[in-house]
Amino acid sequence: MIIQRASSFQRALFTSFEKKVGPRYFTAPALTSAQPSTYRDYESRDIFDWDNLGFKLIQTDYMFMTKSSQNGNFEKGKLNPYGNIELSPSAGVLNYGQGLIEGTKAYRVDDGRIFLFRPQESGIRMQIGAKRMCMPSPSIQQFVDAVKLTTIANKRWIPPAGKGSLYIRPLLIGNGPILGIAPAPEYTFIVYACPVGNYLRNGTQPLTLYVEEEHHRASQGGAGGVKSITNYAPVIKAIQEAKDRGYSDVLYLDSVNKKYIEEVSAANIFLVKGKNISTPIASGTILEGVTRKSIIDIAHDLGYKVEERLIEADELFSADEVFCTGTALGVAPVGSITYKNKRINYKVSSDLISEQLNSRLVAIQKGIIEDKRGWIIEIK
Repeated sequence: MIIQRASSFQRALFTSFEKKVGPRYFTAPALTSAQPSTYRDYESRDIFDWDNLGFKLIQTDYMFMTKSSQNGNFEKGKLNPYGNIELSPSAGVLNYGQGLIEGTKAYRVDDGRIFLFRPQESGIRMQIGAKRMCMPSPSIQQFVDAVKLTTIANKRWIPPAGKGSLYIRPLLIGNGPILGIAPAPEYTFIVYACPVGNYLRNGTQPLTLYVEEEHHRASQGGAGGVKSITNYAPVIKAIQEAKDRGYSDVLYLDSVNKKYIEEVSAANIFLVKGKNISTPIASGTILEGVTRKSIIDIAHDLGYKVEERLIEADELFSADEVFCTGTALGVAPVGSITYKNKRINYKVSSDLISEQLNSRLVAIQKGIIEDKRGWIIEIK
């Protein structure tokens, strides 16, 4: 009952934000007065070997920055050269972890056009997270505009079609100085970008997961359902231990019953049995990923039944197929999962349901098939 109420509240809040967004956010005007006078506009092929692009930090040219005023509203903001920022040692983000991150991507398609994929959803999610973390947040209009500006300013860093994408990282931090446990007096909203290839070192190889039974990613009543910066450092230990043993990542269980699967360190998980697709219900401990949401919609379009529910870890033994989704990861098949010292192997082939879903998603992102839901924003 608690899980159902938490899920219903989060869905209602998300829906209310979506209604406020409306179509106008898909054509948000560029804030031309915030643009630098000149861009470094020589061709991207002159600056990087795109064939060897991995997932690591590469410094680009510009970042967007704005601060909140005393009333919690954010100023217009501007683009600055990418570089370090100054923080007080007593900043709220440094002392109490008052910060949120987001992630979205820009793609260069075959004809040279540049597309953003659902940045407004990340803006909605940041507002939900800010409410949970007692922070003001930029409006969805400001969020989308800032993402667009950052993309345009770093246009030369967007990989050629098929070589990767521009990963865009919005960041909201409590930069104001504070000694006691309380909201910071000032906040900064930053957007920077970085060209990326495959998230995993082994490229497109299937994931090998380890079910973690000791460490937990989130707990009921915590901040696991929002993209708080405090969710990530605690899982590093579990990830490192898993990778030292040869696994790609960790699959976490719920912290109460310790028998329901929740999510991977930075990705959602899906199980396939026949024509039915199941994913753990977002009950406050699971982040509702934008890719997760998109895959659910695409699966419905293709005639699959999708259930969001509690999934016991024992169901991993009988699943026909398992895959993970995330902005950085994309859609990745799982080759094996180790649970209670037993290795469960899954079929890996070109006819997987996850491959079908991923192909449809990528085709929408690249403009190959019609975008009927208004997911794509073209950068001009």
